[in-house]
Amino acid sequence: MKEILQVLASCSLLCLIWACNPDDEIFTDPSAELKFSTDTLTFDTVFTQIGSATRILKIYNDFDQNLLISRIELEGGNGSSFRLNIDGDPVNMTEDLVIPSDDSLYLFAEVTVDPDQPISVSPYVIEDAILFETNGNEQRVVLEAWGQNANYIPDRFSADSISTFTCNGGTITWDDPKPYVIYGIVYYENCEVVLPAGTDVFVHGGLAPFEDDDGNTFFYNDGRLIIGPNARIKIEGTRENPVTFQGDRLEEDFEDVSGQWFGIVLSPGSQGNRFEHLILKNSLLGVVVDSAANLEIDQTQIFNTSSNAIFAQHAEVSATNSLFYNNGSAALRLGFGGDYDFTYCTIGSFGNDQQSVFMDNLSCLDPFCGTYLANDLNATFINSVFFGSNSDQIGLSAVPEAEFNYFFEHCVLRVDDLLDPEVGYPDFFDNANSTLNADRTDPMFFSVEDDDYRLDTLSIAEGKAIPVSGIDVDLDGNERDEGSPDIGCFEYQY
Repeated sequence: MKEILQVLASCSLLCLIWACNPDDEIFTDPSAELKFSTDTLTFDTVFTQIGSATRILKIYNDFDQNLLISRIELEGGNGSSFRLNIDGDPVNMTEDLVIPSDDSLYLFAEVTVDPDQPISVSPYVIEDAILFETNGNEQRVVLEAWGQNANYIPDRFSADSISTFTCNGGTITWDDPKPYVIYGIVYYENCEVVLPAGTDVFVHGGLAPFEDDDGNTFFYNDGRLIIGPNARIKIEGTRENPVTFQGDRLEEDFEDVSGQWFGIVLSPGSQGNRFEHLILKNSLLGVVVDSAANLEIDQTQIFNTSSNAIFAQHAEVSATNSLFYNNGSAALRLGFGGDYDFTYCTIGSFGNDQQSVFMDNLSCLDPFCGTYLANDLNATFINSVFFGSNSDQIGLSAVPEAEFNYFFEHCVLRVDDLLDPEVGYPDFFDNANSTLNADRTDPMFFSVEDDDYRLDTLSIAEGKAIPVSGIDVDLDGNERDEGSPDIGCFEYQY
């Protein structure tokens, strides 16, 4: 019995020694303050009725002793538009939370915008703060978010689905001042879709699953607007109020990310489509113009696409004063023939080994193109720039069963291997007039690094264009020189 008591006494002594470990002591100095990963958690534009992307705040204890946070509290309380998750606990207030020495904890914040705010039609700022009390010191981290009310097409629960709309030959106009948000695949048939100046369209994209009749699961890129064979779309932006299409991830990290949504699709046979003053970005493809469909483009920018800006096959496309850049594949993919006319356009293809434009007059019927269909191609390019990293900015592929007609008039481009008699088109410049074959060192744009495709002071495109009747201004609205305008979508400003 005496031995047992001695053992217990020894254990008690060890426990007391362990409990007095300085590492477990609470640092009570009144000057002690927490450190934060940021002093303001900012939520970029979010859409009402949908919680924004979660923001993370990291809270640090840089001292060599534990630190007791007496209170963490959302200043606006449970009535706030914000919600907190503190160290894994979904609460807006907690007390007596210990951060071990030289350690940290995570706090997550989320916001939901009330669509019934008095100024819900316009962007508005929602503010709150997270309060921290440590050793009598109070600190705060600001929360701020911008909210907008929105029109959800068809609604905010239709991701991974196809929604079909018909107007019975009538017109639907997206003229609400609030943004439009497309969920899933939206298909218009027997309808004219009109987007007036200033319309903002955000598309919720991502990979969506599809299961076939045999139970096999496939994935496709969600988030697309399809105009059916008996439908048309008219985008009626202005220079001051363009129409915009982009993904719905508006955080800064996603500002220039391509492939966030699929793109706009003009189905076979769709006629009367027109894009004017459109800004389309961050998609997989810009616009698909399928067989026998037609599209007129004016004063438009399509950029930051994973693949082509324009994917057209056996189609009819004309474009003026337009800019295409940062495209993962050839900006202009003109396949299986068709009729194409590009005037005063600029294509910048940098940072990849792709051409600015690739044209062919065939459609392969097997992976090795042993069998194919052929269709006539007629393409004209006037006063346009095709410039980029690849020494060949023009790609051609033709079969003799159909016409393959192309012509470059007063353009600037780059071709090298394309002229090889063994594998290319050595007679390429027989189909060009007053067209410059530029070198990569030739001055061209103001700043490719900043995506500024206005002409450099010494640009070789200055004064080399031919006047075109009816096109008197450039993409910025600046007047073009009456006698010697500049090549490309921008007229140099002295």
